[in-house]
Amino acid sequence: MGKPTGFMEYSRKVIADIPPLERLRHFNEFHIELEEPERIRQGARCMDCGVPFCQSSFGCPIMNLIPEWNDFIYQGRFEEAFWRLRATNNFPEFTGRVCPAPCETACVLGINEPPVTIKNNECFIIDRAYESGWMVPRIPPIRTGKRIAIVGSGPAGLAAADQLNQAGHGVTVFERSDRIGGLLMYGIPNMKLDKGLVQKRIRLMESEGIEFRTDSWVGKNVDPEKLLAEYDAVILAVGSTVPRDMQVPGRNLKGIHFAMEYLTSSTKHLLDGKKLNGSGLSANGKHVIVIGGGDTGNDCLGTALRQGCKGLKNFELLPKPPATRTEEFPWPLYPRVLKVDYGHEEAIAKFGEDPREWGILTKEFLDDGKGNVKGIRTVRVEWTKDPNGKPVMKEVPNTEEFWKAELVLLALGFLGPEGETLDAFKVEKDPRSTIKAEYGSFSTSNPKVFAAGDARRGQSLVVWAIHEGRKVARAVDLFLMGETYLT
Repeated sequence: MGKPTGFMEYSRKVIADIPPLERLRHFNEFHIELEEPERIRQGARCMDCGVPFCQSSFGCPIMNLIPEWNDFIYQGRFEEAFWRLRATNNFPEFTGRVCPAPCETACVLGINEPPVTIKNNECFIIDRAYESGWMVPRIPPIRTGKRIAIVGSGPAGLAAADQLNQAGHGVTVFERSDRIGGLLMYGIPNMKLDKGLVQKRIRLMESEGIEFRTDSWVGKNVDPEKLLAEYDAVILAVGSTVPRDMQVPGRNLKGIHFAMEYLTSSTKHLLDGKKLNGSGLSANGKHVIVIGGGDTGNDCLGTALRQGCKGLKNFELLPKPPATRTEEFPWPLYPRVLKVDYGHEEAIAKFGEDPREWGILTKEFLDDGKGNVKGIRTVRVEWTKDPNGKPVMKEVPNTEEFWKAELVLLALGFLGPEGETLDAFKVEKDPRSTIKAEYGSFSTSNPKVFAAGDARRGQSLVVWAIHEGRKVARAVDLFLMGETYLT
């Protein structure tokens, strides 16, 4: 806890942002940290709630010791806050920036007051650790001689690598892309997660003894049989990367792309030093429509705006959510409420209105006569519930509309992991097309192969991927050594 009466004395104050139109000039992070005295006050707001739901299954999946490091912030003992945070979270520099903070919606103070700024507090702690030189390599004093291959360098693979390396095992991470980081590198734009920070963390892990191999696609240019022969265990952390498509007339027109293809191309061009508004898959000078909401859709909005799009709309099939909790999402459940994220805020500042259109169904992509998309034909829908409470969608008559679009981005979620690597190891899939591996053991149908992250549990949050990476590391350590001290 923080100050016993802090939650009554201090109001919630979050980090400030550079004004929307100003930050659209660049792809840099745009948050401005609070002054230290104010951050201490925010730590003081953590109340003596008795049962900290923030670190329960309703809140933080990795069970961060949130009240403890909030208390250290309140006392100004920032290095101790850092060590308490790092005890449960391998990558607070990532979660402190991109996590939607279910810990805050489960905060007890949030029942009748604005919750504690847990996410901002976490980011402050890890940023202070880097600035103060506390983030230094931790070289394992003893090596076990065991070797583990990890396929995939997203948050699950990196968390497993970090844990297993600290246990003294030799760890090699195989990444099919040209840079390490998976979703962290190419799936999240730079203004939301600085790629220099990702690379700094990777370099630190390399100095601790982890080997990273890029351009290594297991099942294509890396032989899985060789991995099974040379390593004592293999972990598949390949993510959930098969995008959900939509089959409507005109889907094959040029100018229609999956959101992750667009975000990856944009970040790669940025890191390669190329101009994002003039080359590659760019929104520059185009009317852009993003189909699908969520974080990925919002990231597409922010990227398109920075590339200089001429117009911007965001289609969402579901109805507009309520502004506050409803009986359907009581505390401490994570609620589905209306959120104005950075991309929405920037679009409003640029074009004068919220880009989102709710309850809208795409019926057809229209051809400009040269094989390019020129627009979308839509119809409005309304939602009701059948006698069993199941949602039912119905088209509203006479609501057809035409929307101009030269670039369409599909942000409809993901169906599961791609098949090449899974087939190469001959592991079984479950009915959802994810890898069949029971939580706890994380073992697949191949006794030397384990699975974790989105590839096992389906599309989820970065913090859940870290949780799975930690738990599969524990399972592998137990498999190899017969005992484990990993958590």
